[in-house]
Amino acid sequence: MEKLAIQGGYPVRGGKIYYGRQWIDEEDIQAVAKVLRSDFVTCGPKVDEMERTLEKYTGAKYAVAVSNGTAALHCACIAAGIGAGDEVITTPITFAASANCALYCGAKPVFADINPETYNIDPESIRAHITDKTKAIVAVDFTGQSVENDEIRAICDEYNLIFIEDAAHAIATKYKGKQVGSLADMTCFSFHPVKTITGGEGGAVLTNNEVFYQKLVLAHTHGITHDESMMEGAPHEGSWYYEEISLGYNYRITDFQAALIVSQMSKLDKFAARRKEIVKRYDEVFSKLPEIIVQKEIPESDTCRHLYIIRLNLDKLKCSRREFFDAMSAENIQCQIHYVPVYWFPYYQHLGYEKGICPNAEEVYKAIMSIPLYPAMSDQDVEDVIHSVKKVVNNYKK
Repeated sequence: MEKLAIQGGYPVRGGKIYYGRQWIDEEDIQAVAKVLRSDFVTCGPKVDEMERTLEKYTGAKYAVAVSNGTAALHCACIAAGIGAGDEVITTPITFAASANCALYCGAKPVFADINPETYNIDPESIRAHITDKTKAIVAVDFTGQSVENDEIRAICDEYNLIFIEDAAHAIATKYKGKQVGSLADMTCFSFHPVKTITGGEGGAVLTNNEVFYQKLVLAHTHGITHDESMMEGAPHEGSWYYEEISLGYNYRITDFQAALIVSQMSKLDKFAARRKEIVKRYDEVFSKLPEIIVQKEIPESDTCRHLYIIRLNLDKLKCSRREFFDAMSAENIQCQIHYVPVYWFPYYQHLGYEKGICPNAEEVYKAIMSIPLYPAMSDQDVEDVIHSVKKVVNNYKK
């Protein structure tokens, strides 16, 4: 048996590998440089091109580019008319923004439990948490796997709720053959560096609803419009004239970020294909290890995975997750945890949320970790990750 590096043995690899990493090539750099040499660095033609590119790729009628994924969620809640006294149902196994977006609007996040096999929000738990105050559902495509869109849509139709899909992980994922981005009432993307494509930062909201689209446009640009048909005050005085007709925010994205995203979009299918190759290899190996539980997928989801999560079967290991995590780090495989249940955070505890309200989520959280997954990984990188997981398992298995 190989001795663990954390116990004085040799690490599997000499250099560190991290759970996620952007892929920026010379084409991307030139796209950004071209904008920096142009007349527009923000609010220019590349933002429009980014929006049209997202519409074409996803099949959505409208796209609004924003500064980041959190801004996308906030704008979606504004467009949905969410306000004080409303409730918004979401999952606890997500980044805090999926719940914070409700708080930004004065509403209350309500946490539904997850399916313990897929780790996505459970439609039956959504149904159990609906009240006469429920206004919307923010359903997260966790790790990139699509939520159960048909079931959630049916619930939304039955109770007259707005379906917001947090697809920060899921660009290039399809549900029943249709691209995520064209399915929910509004879909939110993120372009953070560890996502499938990046703009450094950046986000977008996509919708097929023109009313939502107009509200999204206002929400991300101070509530200000140059559109005469939307103006309420003085007569139009000239091409310079504008009005603020609602309270909005400065959630605009720059042209050089948009240029990077457009360039990255041209490689999206290639990135997705490589991610699928790596996931397939991981699944082949880890599904055969009794000490590792592999995330299940619904058949409707053709998934472009943003994260690959292993769940430790702690009953078959003589170590804690922390010990496993630290042992992987010593082998130079830098993992991460996605995510601490949102309502466990002190801020939410101070709001009155208590631990124990989503038992499936809490049980899953205690044993999961994200291992490296990104398209620039070489086959040797992938094998090093597999070697490390197996090495740690072999040293700690009962």
